[in-house]
Amino acid sequence: MAKQVPNELITTKEQSTDNQFLQIEPLIRTIRGQQVLLDSDLAILYGVETRQLNQQVKRNIERFPEDFMFQLTKVELTNLKSQIATLSATDYPLRSQIVTLNTENHSLRSQNATIDNRGRHTKYLPYAFTENGIAMLSSVLRSPIAIQVNIRIMRAFTAMRQFIASNAQIFQRLDVMEQNQLALTAHQTETDHKLEEVFRRLDSGNVQPHQGIFYDGQIFDAYTFINDRIREATTRIILIDNYIDDSVLTILSKRADKVTATIYTKKPSAQLQLDIQKHNAQYPPISIVEFDRSHDRFLCIDETVYHLGASIKDLGKKWFAFNRMEMPTTELLQQIK
Repeated sequence: MAKQVPNELITTKEQSTDNQFLQIEPLIRTIRGQQVLLDSDLAILYGVETRQLNQQVKRNIERFPEDFMFQLTKVELTNLKSQIATLSATDYPLRSQIVTLNTENHSLRSQNATIDNRGRHTKYLPYAFTENGIAMLSSVLRSPIAIQVNIRIMRAFTAMRQFIASNAQIFQRLDVMEQNQLALTAHQTETDHKLEEVFRRLDSGNVQPHQGIFYDGQIFDAYTFINDRIREATTRIILIDNYIDDSVLTILSKRADKVTATIYTKKPSAQLQLDIQKHNAQYPPISIVEFDRSHDRFLCIDETVYHLGASIKDLGKKWFAFNRMEMPTTELLQQIK
């Protein structure tokens, strides 16, 4: 039996040869903001069992402070398991490399199987070794394979640092692009909300108002309200109002083409009759029907009836209310006849 040198791990010749096929860079992970190698990955590289590796480290634990080696928490292990579980056999670098090893090496294959399933069957919290910790392993593990592997690992860490340094500007640009994209997305979301609010208000504006009050001084608001109703008409407009003047004719002239207009009012004065004649000579005619049995004012837009608390010519001069009636225009006209 070969004599074991203190602080030296025993590896087979087959293992040391097979380990040359393993790529180290894909095994380096970032945990707690540091680039590390897990104890089980290091054991594969060294061609030993994870238990043996950790035993040697524990015998020299004073050489491995927390910035050299630390044990993963349960949360970190859970996150690691979820990452491994989502990788396919070709995506998981350690497994894809192991399949290239000598299949007759039963000892190493049994270790690999353990590593393959560690994401599901790990019974201990693994250790992570930083670059300093791996360098310290070279003073603890002095076998030829350990020295060769440590040199490769140091070169791998150096290569990764050089890659990050040489691509720092690219990473920075990607970070800026990501922040700009997030800002653009937030701006687009805010804009969408504003547009939704605009469309909501526009839609609500298409709904005929049910009732309301205009106070003295709201002349333009009241005038706009009546004009909007006039423009809504598609077939006919009927106004029942005993007090009209030429301003009412002007308002009714804003109706759409082919929309008829009829005013039910008391007998118009000679001046008003002249105004109506001149209006009808230029614009679509407004019919005048003598009717003096109504005390209140009503404005009918198609089949919608509004009760008005003031004459149209006096809109906004004093308080007045309006109310949309439930009865249709046809029913109101039946009462007039």
